[in-house]
Amino acid sequence: MKTIRELRVLALTILFSVNASAAERPPNIILLLADDLGWSSLGCYGNTLHETPNLDRLAMRGMRFTDAYSACTVCSPTRASLLTGKYPARLRVTDFIAGQNRPYEKLTIPDWTKHLHPTETTIAEALRKAGYATAHVGKWHLEAKTSVPGMPAEQFQPTAQGFDTSVDKPAGSRGYFLPKNFNHADGSTGGYVTDYLTDEALKVIERNRKQPFFLYFAYHNPHTPIQAKAELTAHYEKKLASRPDIKIRNATYAAMIHSLDESVGRVVAKVDDLGLGDNTVILFVSDNGGLTQRNGKIDNIADNSPLRRGKGSAYEGGVRVPMIARWPGKVDARSECRVPVSTIDFFPTALALAGAKTAAYPNIDGTSIVPLLKNPGTRFSRESLYWHYPHYHAGGDAPYSAVRRSNWKLIDFHDDTPDALYDLASDIGEAKNLIQAEVKQAKQLRRSLRQWRQRVRAQMPTKNPDHDPTKAGIAVKRKRR
Repeated sequence: MKTIRELRVLALTILFSVNASAAERPPNIILLLADDLGWSSLGCYGNTLHETPNLDRLAMRGMRFTDAYSACTVCSPTRASLLTGKYPARLRVTDFIAGQNRPYEKLTIPDWTKHLHPTETTIAEALRKAGYATAHVGKWHLEAKTSVPGMPAEQFQPTAQGFDTSVDKPAGSRGYFLPKNFNHADGSTGGYVTDYLTDEALKVIERNRKQPFFLYFAYHNPHTPIQAKAELTAHYEKKLASRPDIKIRNATYAAMIHSLDESVGRVVAKVDDLGLGDNTVILFVSDNGGLTQRNGKIDNIADNSPLRRGKGSAYEGGVRVPMIARWPGKVDARSECRVPVSTIDFFPTALALAGAKTAAYPNIDGTSIVPLLKNPGTRFSRESLYWHYPHYHAGGDAPYSAVRRSNWKLIDFHDDTPDALYDLASDIGEAKNLIQAEVKQAKQLRRSLRQWRQRVRAQMPTKNPDHDPTKAGIAVKRKRR
């Protein structure tokens, strides 16, 4: 029988072992991806209509990025880049899946890839090799919409690309509303999709709390259709009635962002309640800018001011997005990073957090932002960021490529739209085109952009022999294969 002294020594040994194990355990990683959330849509980014206390608190307890970018101006390419660390142009996933057929425009778009190819390595696959449990909740939007010869449809699903589990809204959901006869564990029926998916995300955290886990929670909010809970819409209608100064007056859209914020609050609370906060990195970002224009006309949905335009466009409103990071003890509270970062950086960042090496994964375009998380003043090695969108968008925009180096941004339109050069330091709204005044700067950026397109083998649009100006802008349904 052991003495009291021996029992104390044994207890201390076990306690030391547990603490050492916890200290050596790599951090959990939670990636929260909003859909069509504009740069200035949150309170912590200056919005005075939308109430986002949970995201504002996340920023206060962590780092807010002022110059974060999505890899594309639309969703699927950004999602592909986020998961692989590669530019959409390299992946040839350059438009939302399945895109639009615009046969009468000035240019013919290239034959791009309408799915994330199963041979690509995702964050989930790399982290699973590093010992992580992996889970996907919400929107995927990387699967093939039509059959691909020799490739079963299952190969394009999250569980075939590194995720142990995957769940999205139930079949029969009407936009953002669950089927009326959908039964919950508490006996209730129906409900709002965002709330249901949040319940599923909380189950993932609870289920994996004793091991390193990666949760990719891809929201549908606030993408169209514009649908929200009635009580929240009524709240914002009342608020707008007393705020004639607010430019964009869509109460339902504001309510959708409110539900997104509530969900983020629940996720963070679950992490903290389980005592996982200090060893969990939470990253929040959007897949592109807010929707401001449809069918070439202004749409009263989002306002990305002071940025120009929005989703689908070549301008800052299309690609500059809100981004927040929380990592207690590593990321300083109320810190701010002004270094340009991109969704291509998430793959190498996740690997760095897990203690894995990117060398095993060729052609990674992103750079780990872990040094920036620990010190936003760290000198970042990347010189330029690039975009390539060889498509027409429903918002009325022409195909383009773009590059940002330092504060300079060059937009190279592929049709006869004049190219543009902006100094984002003094002109964040891209109002003054300096292409004629800064000839040397424009020449250097054009050369850099051309060389980058060659390196990633970017597909270019070509002159369309069937161009018909009377039918341009008309989308035609493709024949099913």
